[in-house]
Amino acid sequence: MKLNNHILLIVLLLNIILGCKTSEEENIHKIIENDTKEIFTHLVEIRRDFHQNPELAGDESRTSKIIADYLTNLGLEVKTGISGNGVIGILRGKKEGKNIAWRADMDAIPNDFPDEVPFKSKIKGIQHGCGHDIHMAIGLGIAEVLSNNKESINGTVYFIFQPEEETFIGAKKIAESNLYSELKIDEIYALHVTAFPVGQIMVRPNELYAYQKIIQLKFNNELSKEDAEGLCNQFRNETLRRKDETSPWQISKAFDAKLGLTNSNTIFKDYFFVQENFVFDKDNNQLTIKADAYETDKSNLPDILPKIEQIIRKSEHKDKFISMSYIQENPTVLNHKGLTKNAIKTLTDIYSSNSVVMSYGQIPYFNDDFIYFQQKTPGVYFLLGGSNLEQGIVAMNHAPNFRVDEECIKVGVKSFSSLILERVNKK
Repeated sequence: MKLNNHILLIVLLLNIILGCKTSEEENIHKIIENDTKEIFTHLVEIRRDFHQNPELAGDESRTSKIIADYLTNLGLEVKTGISGNGVIGILRGKKEGKNIAWRADMDAIPNDFPDEVPFKSKIKGIQHGCGHDIHMAIGLGIAEVLSNNKESINGTVYFIFQPEEETFIGAKKIAESNLYSELKIDEIYALHVTAFPVGQIMVRPNELYAYQKIIQLKFNNELSKEDAEGLCNQFRNETLRRKDETSPWQISKAFDAKLGLTNSNTIFKDYFFVQENFVFDKDNNQLTIKADAYETDKSNLPDILPKIEQIIRKSEHKDKFISMSYIQENPTVLNHKGLTKNAIKTLTDIYSSNSVVMSYGQIPYFNDDFIYFQQKTPGVYFLLGGSNLEQGIVAMNHAPNFRVDEECIKVGVKSFSSLILERVNKK
């Protein structure tokens, strides 16, 4: 009888302890949500300042100073001049623990598209038309929220503000540096705002984007431009794995509710196609063709060039063919399967079952050099919705009138502050 009473007492004590722990966990995430709301207006101001003063890859000096000053004022240890204009803020928790990194890219893009906002770019020919201004505001917001709750952190959080993403060299420079090796980061996370509904977070394990390759073909100048265009159409038609009307190269379809990535039967999985927008350049008695190829299945990559060469060898233009090769073949974002699963569970447990949606396909055209971090450190890269169709806001990256509903900043800061806190404290 006494033994039973002791067992009952132990069970009750365990329930009390576990109940207190659950209550504490719920409370810290409520604090994170409230802290995010308090700094939201200021983060919008910072984002708009970045938007008005964009800097191209390699020239992010003003941006870098603003970020470094902001992190310093938060009390973080700050390292500058990282692989150019990069900045790393270091937030050390109260005890030793895991090392978790958050990455935000900094550079703008060269274009002069319409930008119908009151805070449009002051620099002619340069715009934040990809959303990196949003990424930086979210990164600074996460740093501020977590620094305000430093006592709840066991471990270290690194905030990596990376230059030169658009040229696909910034992440590689940092990831291959001695400093990055010395940091011994356990996990790394990042996001990219894009044309999904505002606040929607999307992710998938493994490849998020299609594999992208630029092919260069050379013929002698006896091949006319018209014949070259005919060959290009033949490449496209004979190598397609999808031949339906809603083909994957119609990028707007990726964000369509019925055909897009959130549909388990999306058209954006299991495809290969060659981009139709070819560049012809006659020089040295040769005709050079450059073409973009997109493939979802890594195992099919070795077959791309042989397939195209086979088409050429069977054509009437085979005697004019000189050579073919890849001139660019960047790796693609590759999310760690286990960390992706954990991230989805963490975010849905804290906020709601529909706070994260799964991507069932891979997006063509886009890519990110975040993969160079993932090659060194297990990591997850998310997509964050920034469109609000009711307000006429479409966050289609690298497109005219690219606009973002700034409410997504709030979603990004609270969600990923919570995720990082849970991951850094995870034993």
